[in-house]
Amino acid sequence: MSAFGNILGIRATLLLGREAVVLPAPLEAMEAIEEIEVRQAMKKDSGFKITLLAGREGPLGAFGPPFVNDPRFQRGARVVVVVWNGVMPTPIFDGVVTKTQYIPGEGSNEGKYLMLGRDLTFVMDREQKRAQHPAQDETVIMNAMALKYATYGVIPVIMPPPVIDPPIPVDRTPQQTCTDLAYAKKMAKRHGYQVFIDPGPAPGISQLYFGPVPRPGLPQKPISVNLGPMSDAYDVTINHDGETLTAARAKVHDRSTGQVVPLEIPTSTNTPMSALSDALTQIGNTKTKEIETSGLNTAQVLARLMAEVNEPAERVLEVSGTIDNTRYNAVLKPYYAVPIRGLGMIYNGTYTVAEVRHVLKPGSYTQTFALQRDGLYPILPAVAPEVSPL
Repeated sequence: MSAFGNILGIRATLLLGREAVVLPAPLEAMEAIEEIEVRQAMKKDSGFKITLLAGREGPLGAFGPPFVNDPRFQRGARVVVVVWNGVMPTPIFDGVVTKTQYIPGEGSNEGKYLMLGRDLTFVMDREQKRAQHPAQDETVIMNAMALKYATYGVIPVIMPPPVIDPPIPVDRTPQQTCTDLAYAKKMAKRHGYQVFIDPGPAPGISQLYFGPVPRPGLPQKPISVNLGPMSDAYDVTINHDGETLTAARAKVHDRSTGQVVPLEIPTSTNTPMSALSDALTQIGNTKTKEIETSGLNTAQVLARLMAEVNEPAERVLEVSGTIDNTRYNAVLKPYYAVPIRGLGMIYNGTYTVAEVRHVLKPGSYTQTFALQRDGLYPILPAVAPEVSPL
């Protein structure tokens, strides 16, 4: 029996190791867990904090508290957190310990040992390098980049950008002068994409995703609010702010044709997630940005204009709250779509999950969430099927 419940309930499994090899944590470590906190977000670094009770007791207490001298619990160790709903495992985090903290306390059971870390993007951000990528567009570069981290179980899931501009070696060669993570984020920003490492579909395997959000796939299990015994979320807050909306324009002196080409993107080009998108209803009433185009061709500027307009349009409407997982009985994953119901017709519908904070303790599991979309009213009058992504 796990410290977090029985085999038919909600349980947690902790896997530890180095790079490719991760094994279940020893029983004494699972019994010592006081809290596991995992944070996954679009705009922040994803990280975790594991708190273990580590009092000095028993005949080996003179050698120090448990876990402190075990390399599986030290900086550089790999940590995989898996949540089980019944018999279905769902990895919610795969990362590396970057910091540890020991609080001795005064009694045998009062000491605490904290492990803090980041997801596997941390290993992509350790080495600053200079590299060239001749005749390679973003899709090719990202696939090659993922292969470098195959020892961590990373596999590529790369979506082609909406505007493809293959570099011709006699014209230009992409230059990298930063870490792989920083370079991947630069490429993603040019197209309004996101780059992240998604744990799963199996423990020890992760996906390096490069593409739009929400990530393509079936929506997750719906969140229910204020629906009596069907409710599984509480403390819900809704914010509607259209001040971030913008249009973008530029004049391009295309070096390949020698012509000056005016370009303008008045509104978001993303597929709307609402029936009444603010980006469409507010055309002409938003601020306009002038984009710097020095040294860029028409295709490159067009991609940057689309990214500049699309990103703020995706977060006009924001919903935050907390899920009671004893009722929800599923794992909410960031970057995917999720329906929410019980907020009234104007706010019901499908959103993108922008952030999730998991808190697991013996006897409880909650998820704090932040959702976003582009406007009011759902596109479909009915809730989508309750199918979670792999």
